[in-house]
Amino acid sequence: MTTTAVTHIASLVTNDPSLGNGTPLGLIQDAAVVIEGDRIVWTGESSKAPATDNVLDAAGRAVIPGFVDSHSHLVFAGDRTEEFNARMSGQPYRAGGIRTTVAATRAATDEELSANVARYLAEALRQGTTTFETKSGYGLTVEDEARALRIAGRHTDEVTYLGAHIVSPDYADDPAGYVDLVTGPMLEACAPHARWIDVFCEQGAFDGDQARAILTAGRAKGLHPRIHANQLSYGPGVQLAVELDAASADHCTHLTDADVDALGQGSTVATLLPGAEFSTRATWPDARRLLDAGATVALSTDCNPGSSFTSSLPFCIALAVRDMGMTPDEAIWSATAGGAAALRRSDIGRITPGARADLVLLDAPSHVHLAYRPGVPLVGAVWRSGERVV
Repeated sequence: MTTTAVTHIASLVTNDPSLGNGTPLGLIQDAAVVIEGDRIVWTGESSKAPATDNVLDAAGRAVIPGFVDSHSHLVFAGDRTEEFNARMSGQPYRAGGIRTTVAATRAATDEELSANVARYLAEALRQGTTTFETKSGYGLTVEDEARALRIAGRHTDEVTYLGAHIVSPDYADDPAGYVDLVTGPMLEACAPHARWIDVFCEQGAFDGDQARAILTAGRAKGLHPRIHANQLSYGPGVQLAVELDAASADHCTHLTDADVDALGQGSTVATLLPGAEFSTRATWPDARRLLDAGATVALSTDCNPGSSFTSSLPFCIALAVRDMGMTPDEAIWSATAGGAAALRRSDIGRITPGARADLVLLDAPSHVHLAYRPGVPLVGAVWRSGERVV
């Protein structure tokens, strides 16, 4: 296989503490990376790089792992511009929220939905995202949820069944009947097309007992749990996530000391989604509190048409540093290795021999510029699985 070296990297983020300066980022100065096929085969000082077939001079710019976006909702149609405009104008809004997107998604063709996913993925790729998870949840019928997962599976292996996004409008007067559908015929139709199962455990969506039933049923079908937890209020979601060994508890905005301790002591990743707080003017999650408790923290976009319509992890990094108490080092780790941990992957989110060759070359000498220069397009090149794609 052809080998390629990227040399004269001012600062290389490896996310391997055994390399470089020994920090969690494993920073190597004046570094090089060698790619063979779809894998990293060597990292180290540029002056010690082995001979390769091709060489690309980074010319004193930084290289980081490709971003890992472990929480998105990309299978949808339409948008909710009016809802956002009303919210930002201080007006009460009662147009139906998620139900608006459900109606538009049900009416869309497979081709329209797939084109939408491809569009937002291309947008994310240009901003350095090389791995992403996405969910169903805007169909809420057996046919529409299975269709959403099939479409998602054309674009990523990290597919999540979220039939339990809200109680379907069709079951507004029978939420127990909808839980039976989600854990019965809908699960049967959807399980073959997903890796994960998720539930929105929140007032107005699904309570703790319903969420436990849904996630337990999914686990019996081979799907691993993840949970929308504690976004809008204090609730049982985080504790349930840790109890069921969920890969991640996502949002984590309203946490008790017991919730923080559980996340600090368990293997469930706390995935923070600052785009949602930005777009809804809600309380920011306290990342510092979680990190100081020893929790593993991921940063993701929550890209969806209602509460966080951004595909930019650099934007989320800037928000996390400015408003959530994270350092630039912690934020870049959480958007790469943290996202990988939330997907229980060890082959992505790092630049070390054996890892998948997902790299981002920044038009800046350091990863710190992602927070230091918010809103500036700093991604100069992207490699995914060893192939340059941007």
